[in-house]
Amino acid sequence: MKGRTIILDHIADREAAALLVDGRLDDLLIDDDTAPRPGAIFRAICDRPLKGQGGMMLRLPDGETAFLRQGKGLRPGQPLLVQVTGYGEDGKAIPVTDRVLFKSRYAIVTPGKPGLNISRQIDDEELRDSLLETAHEVHDGVHGLILRSSCAGAASEDIAEDILAMQDLAAAIMSEGEGADPEALTDGDGPHVLAWREWTARADVVTEPGSFEALGVLDQIEALGQPRSDLNEGTMYVEPTRALVAVDVNTGGDMSPAAALKANLAAARALPRALRVRGLGGQISVDFVSMSKAHRKQVEQSLRAAFKADPIETSLVGWSPMGLFELQRKRERRPIRNLLT
Repeated sequence: MKGRTIILDHIADREAAALLVDGRLDDLLIDDDTAPRPGAIFRAICDRPLKGQGGMMLRLPDGETAFLRQGKGLRPGQPLLVQVTGYGEDGKAIPVTDRVLFKSRYAIVTPGKPGLNISRQIDDEELRDSLLETAHEVHDGVHGLILRSSCAGAASEDIAEDILAMQDLAAAIMSEGEGADPEALTDGDGPHVLAWREWTARADVVTEPGSFEALGVLDQIEALGQPRSDLNEGTMYVEPTRALVAVDVNTGGDMSPAAALKANLAAARALPRALRVRGLGGQISVDFVSMSKAHRKQVEQSLRAAFKADPIETSLVGWSPMGLFELQRKRERRPIRNLLT
């Protein structure tokens, strides 16, 4: 199977979406009905400040709690609009932000941040001028507006429709900020809508029920339960623990002088996908094959290039004194091992 294929199906009654590139699973989204989705918007009630951390604990509906990292100037009992940014670790509060965004395929509306901007990935000046003209025709000027890179090649009518829809949604939600009780205002996008919103490159789309099994997606998902990933130049093991995700890189049977660098570069290129399809985030420690310090820079450059194209925010922290490379990755998804058990 050549090219890109988006498959929309279900796994055990959970909505799911898979992206295949040349037949290989490149991304996977599975719904989780046990916690609010990232992107969901709530009217929360400030509960108590965490003075040592500078944050604020918030009350959500149904007895759930959330944590806002920046709580300066807030007081207990104050209502506040917040948006879920990821999944909390087991037993911890849901992470939220008070910088609410309304994001769709072509447009992002940013309340409280006026202005009109176009993605830097669109560098064609004629196209940028055309997009600005489209945006000015429908932009209400009340909230900020960002046109995403997916606008390249899209019809102006579709872009205008998307802008209007996000502006209307922003107007409706931002008016709900006052109230004595916490309330869920939006649910956040599920896997099928997320696939439409984020996987914007040209692809074949398959929606028939049972497509995951027919096209071999279930077999590839089952294989993700094993920590080992085979690289052309070695192997990589990705093993989540309660504290962190441990990644171990090996050269396999290659004993040549260049084996370590080849295996490490291959692992650097493969790591974003390995984490993405497993739904892993948090602290990540990579034990690369021992190599000279001169080669570390090459591996780090390869990591930066690989994660630049990854949709999930990941900070490359750097090398530890013990020679491990450390990363911090946003917990935007549930680990698939928790969703399939």
